[in-house]
Amino acid sequence: MMLSGKAMNIDYTFIMGHLNYWLFIMLMMTGLFIVISRGNLIKKIVGLNIFQTSVFMFYISIGKVAGGTAPIFPIDMKINPATLYSNPLPHVLILTAIVVGIATTALGLALIVRIREAFGTIEDEEISLIESNEQRLESQEKVIEESN
Repeated sequence: MMLSGKAMNIDYTFIMGHLNYWLFIMLMMTGLFIVISRGNLIKKIVGLNIFQTSVFMFYISIGKVAGGTAPIFPIDMKINPATLYSNPLPHVLILTAIVVGIATTALGLALIVRIREAFGTIEDEEISLIESNEQRLESQEKVIEESN
């Protein structure tokens, strides 16, 4: 590739060496796009789950040490100080986050069911239109009651 007469070197080893970060960014932006661009509440929940999965992937990837082993000590407790261990903390935090994510997804879906029962739709714009019409009718009823 030429840029103003000079050859531009692309470091593919850098790009491929950080593939997990590229995937993390792509998943995160996909989830964010779905949440922002869709009016369907279930699609918004799916977008949030994709976004959340990208964060899980990021934390797990930074917890892995190249050449590291699982942080399990030997039974005889003869620990070699030269042994390189992976950090277990991100993995533990992600296990907790997965459980919380499942619970919040279930709560979100339960709320969507209630919204569907109350409004007859799960589209943002339709719900806003129904609410504004209800508020307009309530204000008109108050004006009529005050005039009587």
